[in-house]
Amino acid sequence: MMRSLIALCLLACTLGAHAQSTGKESRYIEYQEYQVNKNYSDSLVAFKEKQNSQEVNDENWEEIVPDGRFYKLFAPLTFYHSPAKRALRMTPKMEDSDDVAQEIDNTLLNVYLKRPDLVVNSEDRLGRVGGVSNDIMAPIQQDAELVEQVETIIQDTVVNAPVDVLVTKPNFWTVKGDYFLQGLQTYISGNWYKGGESNYSILGSITMEANYNNKQKLKWDNKLEMKLGFLTSKSDSVHSFKASEDLLRFTSKLGLQATKRWYYTLQLLAYTQFTRGFKSNDRFVYSDIMSPFVLNISLGMDYNVEAWKKKLTGTIHLAPFAYNFKYVDRLGLATRNGLEEGKHTLHDFGSQFTIDLKWAIAENMAYQTRMYGFTTFSRFEWEWENTFTFNFNKYISTKLFIYPRFDDSTKRDEHHGFFQFKEFMSLGFSYSFGT
Repeated sequence: MMRSLIALCLLACTLGAHAQSTGKESRYIEYQEYQVNKNYSDSLVAFKEKQNSQEVNDENWEEIVPDGRFYKLFAPLTFYHSPAKRALRMTPKMEDSDDVAQEIDNTLLNVYLKRPDLVVNSEDRLGRVGGVSNDIMAPIQQDAELVEQVETIIQDTVVNAPVDVLVTKPNFWTVKGDYFLQGLQTYISGNWYKGGESNYSILGSITMEANYNNKQKLKWDNKLEMKLGFLTSKSDSVHSFKASEDLLRFTSKLGLQATKRWYYTLQLLAYTQFTRGFKSNDRFVYSDIMSPFVLNISLGMDYNVEAWKKKLTGTIHLAPFAYNFKYVDRLGLATRNGLEEGKHTLHDFGSQFTIDLKWAIAENMAYQTRMYGFTTFSRFEWEWENTFTFNFNKYISTKLFIYPRFDDSTKRDEHHGFFQFKEFMSLGFSYSFGT
């Protein structure tokens, strides 16, 4: 049977080549091609029917096991090297010379010589794209078992069934914070040629923010700042330690959007301190909790700053209408804070502005500034806080704090006038988070 199949393939190729080489009339050529294709198709159908019939017994079936090398006759016509080598060989036989290989090569060589225009590929090109496998000598047998047909289960689709819809309420709140605990130590021996004094200082700070923004018209920003630092030095025989930084401040702003960047804003600002303030070798209390306490309420507009690819962000608050309330619990500190002697409170009306910006200078360097000003017809109060932060890694940083201030309601100093100045540098632990 295998020889019959090969003979059919040879006959098909020979008839095709003969029909094309005659060069006679077109209709005759078309008829011959049609007849060749029909004979080839009929031979395959006959082989299939014979294969499936009961006439083929088990012994004969082993003799007609399909050979994988026959793909060369059915795949797109490709130029292989073996037909030419076989025809031009000097030795009687090739290594893979068997009846199947010889008949396949003779068939292909016949086509190469008579119809080279049908060759569409080459063995070299196939090798470059992945190679040709010739080791398929027997088909892969599958162990299949016959089972009874299972009835298809049709699921009823309920069109009008109720569906539970889960709607998640959007969260318009963002919470973030910044913490750091830093210190500074200086040691100077008693015989140091330039003099000086050994000292130790520590500073802790907590800043927390909770901001609401419904992405439409309403914003509500809240910030709580707490700073407390202590300093100790050998020259101070009165105090074992004293406060070097002391602040408790709360800022709240309610804004209604006017344009893309501008908001009508009502701002509340309140601040005081945690503990008493002293000077070296002096028992007099210069400041204390609620001495003073300042409450400022202003109505104006906020401008949202966003520049340099969001490296510079913040707000600018301009308020032509502001009410300022100042309270001093210790009557002895009334005049030092601009109050009349013997009074605890002061009420002022005027204008106010606040500039609060953050600038990411580099990946490990940031600058934060806050400028505040309040003015009436009789006095002007201005302060400018500048903080430079240098981050060594996520948890270690150093900070430089520069704080000039002007207040003409206090007693004038002979050297500095109404200006005041504060500066410190610290190194230590820091941590920030945000959502």
